Amino acid sequence: MLSSGVVLASSQALADEGQWQPYQMPSIADKLSEKGIDIPAKQLADLTQYPMNAVVGLGYCTASFVSPQGLVVTNHHCAYRAIQYNSKKEHNYIADGFLATSKIDEPTAGPNERLYITEAVTNVSEQVTRDLSQDPLVRYEEIQSNRKSLIKSCESDDNYRCSVRSFHSGLEYYLIKQLIIRDVRLVYAPPESAAAFGGDIDNYEYPRHSADFTFLRAYVGKDGKPAVFSQDNVPYQPKSHLKINIDGVKAGDGVFVAGYPGSTSRYRLTSELKFASDWLYPTFASRYQLRIDTIAMMGAADKGVKIKYAGTLAGMANRMKKYNGLLDGFKATDITGIKQAREDDFKQWLATDKTYQSYQTQLDNLENLLVKKRSNSQTRYYFENAQSSSLLGAANKLYRLSREKTKPDAEREEGYQERDMKMFKARLKRIDSSFDVSVDKALWLQDLEAYNAQDNRVAALDAMLIDNKQSVSLSEKLDGLYSLTSMTAQDKRLDWMDAKSEDFETSADPFIRLAVALFDTNMAQETDKKTLAGELSQARPDYMKAVIAYYKANDWPVYPDANGTLRITYGMVDGYQSRDALYKQPFTRLEGITAKHTGIEPFNAPTKLLKAIEEQRYGNHKVETVYQDPASWLCRLFSCLDKPKSFGSVPVNFLSSVDTTGGNSGSPVFNGKGELVGLNFDSTYEAITKDWFFNPTITRAVHVDFRYILWMMDEVDHADNLIQELDLVRN
Repeated sequence: MLSSGVVLASSQALADEGQWQPYQMPSIADKLSEKGIDIPAKQLADLTQYPMNAVVGLGYCTASFVSPQGLVVTNHHCAYRAIQYNSKKEHNYIADGFLATSKIDEPTAGPNERLYITEAVTNVSEQVTRDLSQDPLVRYEEIQSNRKSLIKSCESDDNYRCSVRSFHSGLEYYLIKQLIIRDVRLVYAPPESAAAFGGDIDNYEYPRHSADFTFLRAYVGKDGKPAVFSQDNVPYQPKSHLKINIDGVKAGDGVFVAGYPGSTSRYRLTSELKFASDWLYPTFASRYQLRIDTIAMMGAADKGVKIKYAGTLAGMANRMKKYNGLLDGFKATDITGIKQAREDDFKQWLATDKTYQSYQTQLDNLENLLVKKRSNSQTRYYFENAQSSSLLGAANKLYRLSREKTKPDAEREEGYQERDMKMFKARLKRIDSSFDVSVDKALWLQDLEAYNAQDNRVAALDAMLIDNKQSVSLSEKLDGLYSLTSMTAQDKRLDWMDAKSEDFETSADPFIRLAVALFDTNMAQETDKKTLAGELSQARPDYMKAVIAYYKANDWPVYPDANGTLRITYGMVDGYQSRDALYKQPFTRLEGITAKHTGIEPFNAPTKLLKAIEEQRYGNHKVETVYQDPASWLCRLFSCLDKPKSFGSVPVNFLSSVDTTGGNSGSPVFNGKGELVGLNFDSTYEAITKDWFFNPTITRAVHVDFRYILWMMDEVDHADNLIQELDLVRN
């Protein structure tokens, strides 16, 4: 047997840390080659070439084109809103699944669903940061003005959405240009009992057996340009679509993932980690658990509520488990101690490096600003939650819009410019799909009671809602608000988009009145946030300059924290030694589904899927082995010592060491040739702390094996029309 020390050294030698910007790929070409990734790094850096021009964003997840007719594949949980939008009491596609056997049967995914195709990423750091003021608030506003100017120039064509994103905490800025597909339709989704088999119990766990996939389709006008939903629209023809390798991958194979990871905090200070561990995550987790329990209870009593809040509940449960995983991980691995040791070493390096010795002062200043930021966050937390009603949130935004519309468009706050109005309107419409008065009131009441039980009070809110004489209970007060408002009606909400601020200020609608009453306090707090952001926009970049130099001096990978922009990460198919001292094999089999099946949610696999397994209808999807010849790779990773003699089934899910996080859901997993072999959908529980620190020995991402997707399409749901669209290749 290999000793634990050898195992650790081997794993560290194979460390695959890095969420790389595409342009960085040539700089790590040697590392890609070592993993057996043969596609040229220069090709991966080019967003106009295969495969990167087939990778798209959903705004919160990742997807990819897999046919010349605009067919898109992503995770089931990423397409959940589209499935929920089309589910009714008479046909519950969440529970039963959905398959359109022809394009005419493909329903809209909803007014808010978009596909974003990144076409260009341009470094605009100099344009954003040139000649900035030393006054914090003015500095913040100048940065925003520079960003908006670049965005306006980029969006000369209404079919494009542009953004300017900060990298390395404001040290760099990039302009990102994306084509928007506005007509997205639902094509094929398995039942939730297959897609989320194991539910929250298995979430972030392994072994997994999830069919977490869904197909959508992009449509455009007959002229080939993006257009809103219309029966006259035609399938979008992407510049390229991914080839799907039906032979898949084996343990030890190199793989890479492209997608839109949401947020990581790997360069944050130890004090920030301690705050997250001691206050932020426990506080958030406590609130989420209360909301989850309330929605679940009310959904159990009302099927309509259960459907409406299915997506909300799933998202909350996912975040809840992540917070708990982070807290458990901090304790189990002492991430705080690891971060502190590295930070101490960084400070010693600062003291000895002539170029960066003076940066200790900037570091001290940054720490002082972070103390202020943490204090402000705690002070505002309960007041911000006390505005959690969906109707009050809409009223707040509508009144803000009326005030912003009095300014020139370039001076308006982001989110309230003319470029934002289509999405603004769509969000107001979408409230209906996940809103119920009784649920909204119950959740809001919980937040108001929490606000009422602490000392950081806002007079305007108290005056409107808190009856100190207690002649009327808070619950009864809210009943009155909901009974008197017209904000529950979609057409009334939309009418307010054209109203003037005076109309709001004279309105008798209780939610509008409350929005007006809270406006000054909200704006004052926003100004405080902007001022602090302006101070941090000086302190953070200085800190990052020194940190990057320190990392380079140690020959560590240097890449920006995730920020929702397109990234590439590489690794290899591999199992791991889990927290319970058991080795987790890299692949799971169909038989694992029947072994876990109890018939009781969440282990209630669909009957037709179980029958196909029972009858061993594997077709040509059966795989005899998921391991390479041991002689050729025995020393590459230790998992070969525990490999089973024969696989003899269809692979369901598999593990790899790629570096992913939230937002990478739905990301295509490629083999070394750039062919699609799976979809990223989760991480292992032990790996959750990678948002703060990447531990190569236990960090594993969980993927849906595309061989399982093809098997379900072929043997279970008979999606022959879609299989014919796919570009299938073999090794």
